[in-house]
Amino acid sequence: MTRCEFFTEEDRITGFSVSGHAGYAEAGADIVCAAVSAVVTMAETTINDVCGAKAKVRVKDEDARITLTLPASCDEEEAVQAVLAGMMLTLCSMRDDYPDYIEVLEV
Repeated sequence: MTRCEFFTEEDRITGFSVSGHAGYAEAGADIVCAAVSAVVTMAETTINDVCGAKAKVRVKDEDARITLTLPASCDEEEAVQAVLAGMMLTLCSMRDDYPDYIEVLEV
């Protein structure tokens, strides 16, 4: 199962961690894993490369985990929060469609 955790402080999403393999199908044919990977990649590149937020990104291949942590503040805060909210809604929609393969949590 893929675990998607969103870190929040009050009304601000401060980052996320996505880990694990969905297990929907064999590696290379898992549409759920592919979709989650695409959503995560789009969010990370938009936050850092388009918005310039300079978020810290850590990847742990052995855990199949990516963690993104925002700085305390950034110039494009509203856009970054919109990207993260869109990411969360997209993953929640995927969770509704594939509840045995994805979990989404706010922590």
